[in-house]
Amino acid sequence: MKRSVVAVTAVAAAAVLAMSACSSSKNNNSPTTAAAPPATSAPAPATSAPAPATSAPATSGTLSTNGNSYKFTFIEGILGDPFYVTMSCGIKAEAANIGNISVDVQGGKTWDVTVQTPIINAVTAAKPDAIMVAPNDVKASRTPIAAAMSAGIKVVLVDTTLTDASGAVSQIASDNLAGGKAAFEAIKEAVPGGGKVIAINTVAGVSTTDQRQKGFEDAAKADSAFTLLPTQFDKDDASIAAQVTSAALAANPDIVGIFATNLFSASGAAAAIKQANLTGKVFVVGFDAGPDQVKALQDGTVQALIAQEPYNIGVQAVDQAVLSLTGGTTNPQIGTGSTIITKDNLSSPESQQALYKASC
Repeated sequence: MKRSVVAVTAVAAAAVLAMSACSSSKNNNSPTTAAAPPATSAPAPATSAPAPATSAPATSGTLSTNGNSYKFTFIEGILGDPFYVTMSCGIKAEAANIGNISVDVQGGKTWDVTVQTPIINAVTAAKPDAIMVAPNDVKASRTPIAAAMSAGIKVVLVDTTLTDASGAVSQIASDNLAGGKAAFEAIKEAVPGGGKVIAINTVAGVSTTDQRQKGFEDAAKADSAFTLLPTQFDKDDASIAAQVTSAALAANPDIVGIFATNLFSASGAAAAIKQANLTGKVFVVGFDAGPDQVKALQDGTVQALIAQEPYNIGVQAVDQAVLSLTGGTTNPQIGTGSTIITKDNLSSPESQQALYKASC
């Protein structure tokens, strides 16, 4: 169970070429428009996003506002979540790099469309030139975002998306289908003999985690050595994640692998495994790379993490907004890559660079 997990680059690359969403080991097809963020760690995100298909060419360093001054607002999925903090760092850095762009950051304290909608409405009333937003609901968020578009504001969807994304300048996110598949490949590498596996997800209807779940389930179903148990949901609550994981372990003490689709799912699963004295006996793959997850990795309750590229998503979002405002050619869908981090490679420059930030 202590075997190191290698990055499944081929899996991610194939998925990026095939469809939307990406998240496996480092994807060389993903955009690298700006310097990566400093290697500072921080708590990780809660939920995050859709899944665009194609990566975009680098544009950073070549864009200009043509002498115009622009106001941008970034509406985080959850205000202060390190995943979105890291994204905001990319947005602010790219805005400063291009020049003549001010950036305001807004967001609700919980992942709740009823909390986010008034924020979107208030930002729309302030009439910024562009809004970068992580929708809290694939359908319900459409109405306030469509109102912003109708007001002439350029809208870039980041991390999460909408069922109807028409009118958006671009959708920018990790390849979450590939990320889910990569999570299964990590478990398979660690437990080649097979066995029972399960996914612990947040709630149905979030584009990102839905795709992570699907990527994992499809990969597990395709391998006869593994038995896929029904996915359990935790309402994006670590304590509920611990409860459903404990119940799954009690009913299936021979589970060999767990895929936790986000921070709270991973934290809860790790707590349940520790309480059941199964540390090191159940291989756990978590999503995202904040301090809590890194600690779990170091403690051995989580054996692998899939880190996204929120900083790069932020850079790309600014670039697409500027291109839209200045009459340039935009990319409707941009998929970014990810990195698999294990305890063995945690100290490597690539892994350290992939850790999320608590502040810019």
